[in-house]
Amino acid sequence: MILCRVVGHSVSTVKHPAFEGTTTLICQPVNEKGEARGRSFLACDSVQAGVGDLVLAAREGNTARQLLGSDTDPHHAVVLAIVDEVHVGDHVLTGPGPV
Repeated sequence: MILCRVVGHSVSTVKHPAFEGTTTLICQPVNEKGEARGRSFLACDSVQAGVGDLVLAAREGNTARQLLGSDTDPHHAVVLAIVDEVHVGDHVLTGPGPV
């Protein structure tokens, strides 16, 4: 699982049938201080997250397919949870936060 901040969403008028009715979010991985690390990626939303939310995401196709569709669907990543707080030592990271 990857700790991420939702920084946006994507819109598509033409899409694979497996993505019909799903929301695709742009997820930016963050460290324990909320600072961006690595490249952002697209993930299907399974928890009604929104821009600014701190979330847990899985970038593993099997997990996404189990939650969102069938074994043959092309899902690659999925948002699994909205995170309220992360405590690391004396530092507390909360969501929602700045986008």
